[in-house]
Amino acid sequence: MTGAGIWRWLAPLLLGVLVLALWEWAVRALDVPVFVLPAPSAVARALVADYPLLLGSLWLTLKITLQAFVLALITGVGLAVLFAQSRTLSAALYPYAVILQVTPVVAIAPLVIIWVGYERVDLALLILAWIVAFFPILSNATLGLTAVDPNLRDLFRLNGAGRWQTLWRLQMPSALPYILAGAKVSGGLALIGAVVAEFVAGSGTASGLAWRIVESGNRLNIPRLFAALLLLSLLGILIFAALSWLQRRLLARWHESEIGRGA
Repeated sequence: MTGAGIWRWLAPLLLGVLVLALWEWAVRALDVPVFVLPAPSAVARALVADYPLLLGSLWLTLKITLQAFVLALITGVGLAVLFAQSRTLSAALYPYAVILQVTPVVAIAPLVIIWVGYERVDLALLILAWIVAFFPILSNATLGLTAVDPNLRDLFRLNGAGRWQTLWRLQMPSALPYILAGAKVSGGLALIGAVVAEFVAGSGTASGLAWRIVESGNRLNIPRLFAALLLLSLLGILIFAALSWLQRRLLARWHESEIGRGA
């Protein structure tokens, strides 16, 4: 790795350390109450003290997020394939997908929870997180599948390729960058959807990180609240980093968006 590459990774870390140091100093110098703004050292102590509780909540949030993301990926790409094969089907169903996307999840969450039942609140959280994560994959995959070079499509047709051969050997490879771009957005939205859904559920029956934030706020345990927020942020960064790595691995050898980025 070159010096510029090392600095690109080192600069954000140094800035983060500086911000934490200034935060710690300001809280101590101004004698800010811990229930208003805890120092980073207090957040670290809460993270260590409540680690088993927070780890269990982190696992529940991660599980719902990953399940919602995988479900969104399967249904989004599957519907995009159908839309690319039939303009009639696309015209009939795509507006409803848009309606589902623009409807605030907070507005429909109580209905979903009632329909599913509080005894199956995990399923309700999964459905709500899927609703939030679904549309970016659908829209990007549909765009990628329909944005194939017409000359290549004509070449396939002249060589006698059928509809499904054209789909798997031309449209899907051409749409892969679009699908991966949508997946990077969808991964973060799945986490947001899981958190928002748990906030709305608000029953404590699902004890993910969102519920720990609500619980800690109600008890004025602000260090634990910040610790839960920290874990949520790290989880979001991890999801984005993993999907970015996957994008580089799949596109580095042939797509212009990734060729030469490692130089």
